[in-house]
Amino acid sequence: MAQKDPGTVRSITDLARIAGVSVSTVSRALTSKGALNKETRRRIQELAAAHGFQLNVAAQNLRLGRTGAIAVLLPLGHERGQHLSDPFFMAMLGFLADELTERGYDLLLSRVLPQGDDWLDLFIRAGRVDGIIIIGQSNQSAVLDKVARHYGPMVIWGAHSARNAYLTVGTDNVAGGAMAARHLLERGRRSLAFFGNVGVPEFAARYQGFLSGLPEDMRAQVTLVHAHVTPEASYRAAADYFAGGGRPDGVFAASDVTAMSVMAAAAEHGLATPEQMSVVGFDDVPLAQLTNPPLTTIRQDIRAGARLLVDLLFRRLGSQPCESIEIAPELVLRESS
Repeated sequence: MAQKDPGTVRSITDLARIAGVSVSTVSRALTSKGALNKETRRRIQELAAAHGFQLNVAAQNLRLGRTGAIAVLLPLGHERGQHLSDPFFMAMLGFLADELTERGYDLLLSRVLPQGDDWLDLFIRAGRVDGIIIIGQSNQSAVLDKVARHYGPMVIWGAHSARNAYLTVGTDNVAGGAMAARHLLERGRRSLAFFGNVGVPEFAARYQGFLSGLPEDMRAQVTLVHAHVTPEASYRAAADYFAGGGRPDGVFAASDVTAMSVMAAAAEHGLATPEQMSVVGFDDVPLAQLTNPPLTTIRQDIRAGARLLVDLLFRRLGSQPCESIEIAPELVLRESS
């Protein structure tokens, strides 16, 4: 029986033997995914080229019983007009893509307009991904609960609730709202307004926290202005409010995007920020420090959140026990207040 030429490369195992490294190292080198020394990556790629070897990623994933992809879903139940270009989404997606690439996975992105209560089950049954990260609960908590009871590799960015069956990573929105209230009180502001859609669980928690941070006799005096999260909708809501005579001296907005829209609408109606009206946002997206004036905001650590989402998901993929994580918010002082 003929002996196989020790220099012949018919498989990733052959190439790993010749290179003197593990099969996983060869895989990372040829897919350009995962952490690997640049020189090692270059050497393995040159060896593969010299032997005319190309990695069949689809076949490899099939053998391993995986797809090599993680879904990032954005279910827009309440905020159906919201787009992927939203600054918060863009920041979160960038960090998630970095984290998943480091682990050798592709990111499959989908903006979902939920129809019925089986949209998530239908997506899972398609078998396109190995796990799911969902950004925001919207009004889909019942769907998420149902799926979490039979599907393990799923993590949600959003507010934690003990009554939910699903795993979450999110900021303590109530504490963040209370921070905003205390800050506006310290600035001497007493005529206060909250801008946001309290039908969204995270925004409702921020509003609840904002009220809790005020003296009892002030809570009933806070004006609630229903504003959807898109720049256009937030601006229209704020412009209508100011045109109708609204003149708060302190504003807490449910998101930075909403806060920016409020400041723009206020300027159009002769209300100067911060001289006449202090404004506080929530998120600390990169654009927040570039507004005029730069935006004071409640920071939620989006980079850390993305890292925790991916870490918990891969622990779930490995059947390891894990619990929901709540991130502490931070007040970032800038010139808008």
